[in-house]
Amino acid sequence: MFPDPATAKRRIPCVGALVHDDQGRLLVVRRAREPAAGRWSVPGGRVEGDESDYQAVVREVLEETSLHVVVGLRVGTVQRPGPAGTIYDIRDYACSLSVATTPVAGDDAAEVRWVTRQELRSLDLSDGLWESLSEWGMLPG
Repeated sequence: MFPDPATAKRRIPCVGALVHDDQGRLLVVRRAREPAAGRWSVPGGRVEGDESDYQAVVREVLEETSLHVVVGLRVGTVQRPGPAGTIYDIRDYACSLSVATTPVAGDDAAEVRWVTRQELRSLDLSDGLWESLSEWGMLPG
């Protein structure tokens, strides 16, 4: 069975990076733009052109945090509503730092920081983030 072409055109492929440091903290960004402007999420965004998910994760993390990561396994997928009936199809990947440096907000990120579970719980998170991280066993320590 083939997917409905009308539905396929409305899906926007996206990726997210679940990066934990040696202390078990999670890397989060406060989004500077829609969707979810002003709310906290994990680094990520749209997959561009012929880019693979892995290439998109590396690029998005670098653009938003100035960090270099190694992309691991996909840990989950979520769909979120987008503008004009589109659907963001977000594939989230476990990542590790290739070089331990300090994150710096850039591109679509207003802020970036490492958070513990308690700190994450206190932030204004993007819709469904806590639940997805919990379901996948990816909450910070």
